[in-house]
Amino acid sequence: MESEMRSIGEMARDSGLSVSALRFYDGAGVLVPAWVDPVSGYRWYGPEQLEESRLLARLRRAGMPLADIRLVLAGWSSADTDLVRKLLQAHLRRLELGLSDARSEFSTLRTLLECRENPMTMLRTATVRLAVSAPELAAALDAVRFAASADPELPMLGGVLFDIEGEALHVVATDRYRMAVAQAGTTGHGGPRVQVIVPSPLADAMRALLSDDASVQLTVDGDRVALEAGDRQAAGQCLDHDFPDYRRLVRLPAGHRALVDVTAFREAVETGAVRASEVREQDGVSYDLSVLKVGADGVVTVCEDGDDDQDHVAVNRDFLLQALAAGSRDQLILEFGTPTAPLAIRRIDTEDTFSILMPVRLEN
Repeated sequence: MESEMRSIGEMARDSGLSVSALRFYDGAGVLVPAWVDPVSGYRWYGPEQLEESRLLARLRRAGMPLADIRLVLAGWSSADTDLVRKLLQAHLRRLELGLSDARSEFSTLRTLLECRENPMTMLRTATVRLAVSAPELAAALDAVRFAASADPELPMLGGVLFDIEGEALHVVATDRYRMAVAQAGTTGHGGPRVQVIVPSPLADAMRALLSDDASVQLTVDGDRVALEAGDRQAAGQCLDHDFPDYRRLVRLPAGHRALVDVTAFREAVETGAVRASEVREQDGVSYDLSVLKVGADGVVTVCEDGDDDQDHVAVNRDFLLQALAAGSRDQLILEFGTPTAPLAIRRIDTEDTFSILMPVRLEN
């Protein structure tokens, strides 16, 4: 029987749906496998289900609600396709109306933006030269680099912000779903605040120079930035964009703090139950959820699949693992607010280096 069917992995490869998505659609009764091994629980799909899975993938990419998808799949092979055509047309109308409303709102927002002064412009035009501790800058870049965006549609997030103010250099990166902030001490700059966005490849080149304990020189000259370490230099153009006001974004409501042993907690996250009951996508890529709760004893637990208490905090599992690695400590503090507030991952020894992850709302 198995030789005539596709395994769930083969079905995922051929249909464009992820394995976790196929599990979800099975549980939701939308695309039920033709046969499930009663011993192993492994799913097998019949040849005729490939067309259904590809249709399902197209409908989900188009944003059709699951309830409508059920009816489309049920009526797809029917002699009377009138219902399917009406459902497709109705969804297209919803999309067009939504796009029209969005265009109107964005038009208003653009007008408002054009009427406002942009205080960030002056921040990029100043020229400064300052000394930075190489180990501190290396640690700061290591702590934030994972959060930089790779989305070409958002070029202003495709780098690392260098925010120089007084004797402090704040280093920041975000891709909308997470943000990381770190700080390095500087000397030699007593002027106004200066901000530049260093493109990710240039930030990586700078990091490669920071191999010893010496001080390095950072120079910002208009739209160019350079880092000199002895006779070596990494230099290039800054991104010609404005970075969002990260200070506003990291003002989180007070929450509960829990100390975690990183090695044990990381293992719990890696081996914890996959949230097969839900499918999430981010920029077209499916991902797994980790759902966390804090007990009365302050112990953080990775919840089992099906434990969907609305007080739990759900986050992208890969992002959580990357934030733990970037924390670079044996112990870290997890700060929980409400289930809709970002989860903060903080170091014990400093409040100046931390990352935050946007929560994912549980459906149930």
